[in-house]
Amino acid sequence: MREIDPALDAGRPATGRPASALLRATGLDPAAFADAHWGRTPLLTRGADAESFRDLLDLDGVDELLSVRGLRTPFLRLARNGSVVGSSSFTGPAGVGAEIGDQVRDDRVAALFGDGTTVVLQALHRLWPPVIDFATRLGAELGHPVQANAYVTPASSRGFSAHYDVHDVFVLQLAGRKHWTVHAPVHADPLRDQPWNGRADAVAARARDDEPVIDTVLEPGDAMYLPRGWLHAATALGEVSAHLTVGVHVVTRFALVEALTALVTGDPALRASLPLGLDVADPDALAPHVDAVRDALVAALGRVPATDVARRVRTRVWEGNRPEPVRPVAGAAFADGLAPGDAVRLRAGLGHRVAERGGKVVLELADREITLPAATTAALRSVLDGDTHAVGSLPGMDDADQIVLVRRLLREGVLVPATPA
Repeated sequence: MREIDPALDAGRPATGRPASALLRATGLDPAAFADAHWGRTPLLTRGADAESFRDLLDLDGVDELLSVRGLRTPFLRLARNGSVVGSSSFTGPAGVGAEIGDQVRDDRVAALFGDGTTVVLQALHRLWPPVIDFATRLGAELGHPVQANAYVTPASSRGFSAHYDVHDVFVLQLAGRKHWTVHAPVHADPLRDQPWNGRADAVAARARDDEPVIDTVLEPGDAMYLPRGWLHAATALGEVSAHLTVGVHVVTRFALVEALTALVTGDPALRASLPLGLDVADPDALAPHVDAVRDALVAALGRVPATDVARRVRTRVWEGNRPEPVRPVAGAAFADGLAPGDAVRLRAGLGHRVAERGGKVVLELADREITLPAATTAALRSVLDGDTHAVGSLPGMDDADQIVLVRRLLREGVLVPATPA
């Protein structure tokens, strides 16, 4: 077992780059984790400190989310004995001034929780600031979109029976103790449309009849990584238990297949109609057309440039990983008063690419492109490198032009204010 260094917390080093979220979640250098575990085998990491993950979420934070944050479905899910509880049993009208009918009722959640029901706080990467920061950094490091849910289980209760996920997960134990069993996959590397309930009998048999690969108790500060497809189930032990599950929606090779298929629609040979009166249920009648399409498809695929595939696939990652939040009011005031010496940095987790086209430099983002004069190229590439930069220190431009460039990028949500390095 490897220990996580408790010094690896959410702070930002003097260089302006954030500490590694992946190192914090695994205790391993990212390259070592990639070589030995990513997409292959589980990893169990014992924490050196029970407080390792309390800054992300603790039980007081759980109560705050459930009681005073105005939570609505689908941000809360309840489960008992392996089944999801209907939301009508714990939601209701929000009262005067809020014309909604699905706000969480904390009194009903309290009653259900006291009766053994597991609380699932969903999409915390959209709701809870410490988890937003952690998930943003982890997604940027992995290059794959991430989500974060918290599972809060009453003493000696199990929320879900053995199952597998169609995404990789990092499990971070926040409070209490939880007994986990992990079994080898019944279907390796499942895609998004291949959930476990389609193989429920095989899953139940594997969990019942086979020895687990991991049979252990996670305590606060411990962490575990499970590639998609690995079966798992967990039971709280003797007290309330809470863990954070960070799901990684991996971009697979099949995503490249989907992109390639979408990009060959420009080929007329693949858009042609099949013959009139063809019986498509007859394999013999269909076979020559299948062969013809197969040959045309191979030829068309060979003409698709990798740049077009990259442009299509990157959208899935750039839009799936929501970047660091911006502060509209404070950010506008900072941009208005921008002066030499003010420090800025790239907005964490913002997917982007710089390209030079037609005598201009183009900043490509998930939803738009920003075209700038070629004279800004060196300064633009510098300010987007992930470090903290002071206005006045960027190459190839005088102070006045740097203010114009940085102000534009602040207002576009590309840069954010930063403490000087």
